[in-house]
Amino acid sequence: MDPIRPTDDEARALARRLIHAARHATLGSLDPASGAPLVTRIALQVDRDGVPLALLSGLAAHTRALMADPRAGLMITDAEAAKGDPMTHARLSIIARAEPAPADAARRDLWLARDPKARVYVDLPDFRFWRLVPQSALLNGGFGRAFHLDAQDLLTPGL
Repeated sequence: MDPIRPTDDEARALARRLIHAARHATLGSLDPASGAPLVTRIALQVDRDGVPLALLSGLAAHTRALMADPRAGLMITDAEAAKGDPMTHARLSIIARAEPAPADAARRDLWLARDPKARVYVDLPDFRFWRLVPQSALLNGGFGRAFHLDAQDLLTPGL
């Protein structure tokens, strides 16, 4: 029996809610020296079109890894689920392509509106925004609720 359910509007809505509510995520990249997975925690928001957006330091190992190989994985967990068995909480695993975002004052201002504490480092010369453009994803919406999603399932229409 295939544990993956047909993708429906409820699954799409849950995936989009997880992306939009996230303030941090787990980023997987490939270490350029060894090719081994490198997993780190990053601050996360969404860009104006619903693409996950990170503000990364050029000094960080994950940034150097993304510069060498833009393939990335992103794990977003349910920010609203604080109690109970974490294995029953919704989570979204995204296969993404990392792209440096062009400098944009409006993007910076939107980031700071959601994370005012980032004012301390947002303008440092080694920081820049990266778009983590979804290619596909696996949504675990809780016990027995797994879905494959494509890029369009994840992006919010009309943004």
